[in-house]
Amino acid sequence: MGSFEEVVIVGGGIAGLATAVALKRVGVRSLVLERSHELRATGGSIGLFANAWRALEAIGVADKLRVVHRKVLLETLAEELPSDAIRFSSKLDSIKEEIIDRSSVYTLRFEDGSTIRAKVVIGCDGVHSVVAQWLGLTAAVRSGRSAVRAIAVFPNGHGFENEFQQFLGDGKRAGIVPLTDKELYWAIAHTSLPPEMEMVRDPESIQKLVIENLAKGFPQEYMDVVRHTDPTTITWAPLMFRYPWDLLIGRTWRGCVTVAGDAMHPMTPDLGQGGCTALEDAVVLARNIASSRSSSDGFEKAIEGYVKERRVRVAGIIAGAYLSGWAQQGGIGWWGGVVGRFVRDHIFYRFVFKRLAKVSEFDCGRLTCE
Repeated sequence: MGSFEEVVIVGGGIAGLATAVALKRVGVRSLVLERSHELRATGGSIGLFANAWRALEAIGVADKLRVVHRKVLLETLAEELPSDAIRFSSKLDSIKEEIIDRSSVYTLRFEDGSTIRAKVVIGCDGVHSVVAQWLGLTAAVRSGRSAVRAIAVFPNGHGFENEFQQFLGDGKRAGIVPLTDKELYWAIAHTSLPPEMEMVRDPESIQKLVIENLAKGFPQEYMDVVRHTDPTTITWAPLMFRYPWDLLIGRTWRGCVTVAGDAMHPMTPDLGQGGCTALEDAVVLARNIASSRSSSDGFEKAIEGYVKERRVRVAGIIAGAYLSGWAQQGGIGWWGGVVGRFVRDHIFYRFVFKRLAKVSEFDCGRLTCE
């Protein structure tokens, strides 16, 4: 028989670690189970807007962050937890529910054959979440676009101003974000290529494809950034999202099991809200658990309250992010070309984008209900 934990968090990414820190702040111990052998730092940069900083303030780590770097954020969150609060190399295989003394207990079995039993299971295990599958949530789907992301390193300084720069082309959208005076995060989103082309995984081949194909026609300054890429940071993947209505009417919780972050609401990155909403999830979930824990059905009531508080907001952001990406890349399919550019330049930027951007003004509140 495996060990027993009150709260188990599956996944040690931003959502998982932030949830663990938030729970610690309200006096609830949790165990984070991460499938990798160390903290995952792929992706390089993460955009943190006002709503994310409010969430970080709520869990008490905002003042410890200066650089918006995924690795730094993960390390900062991990440092807030006890040394035994994260267990690496724990790849979840299955979940089984049992009723013991009229209460549900969940047995988590891992690929190495080990098991852990828990009262509460929070799936923060990404787009292809095992916990979301167990709940019955419909799988995330491809958006019709893909993205290459990486960090460029300039040992003598890059000379860019500390601001976001965007480059647009037909079916393409690229950007540069300074991280430090020597590091730049860059990305390019594009209409998906044939599957055989997107099977490329070698960093140098991906970099070459960006320079010779995807970013062809972009300004020389952007090409220079791509040439300075640290090959260990480059990734290329399809942009996935979950249909908004799946969150509104789907099974996002069951008993004392739920999901957060990308496991709940995978979205395209076009509003920069993936990491931000994951941090909001952590605060809202911990607050609901803190306020309901003393009642007889406390955990189940807390999970239900969390889902009801989050699903409408994140469903709206998923839809807004998809619309934003579609419009800014000039449309997809027969809407592309002249029609797509007209919609983008004369309708979307003038009337729609400012409204969508207001999602970053949201305040998820404090950890307590004071």
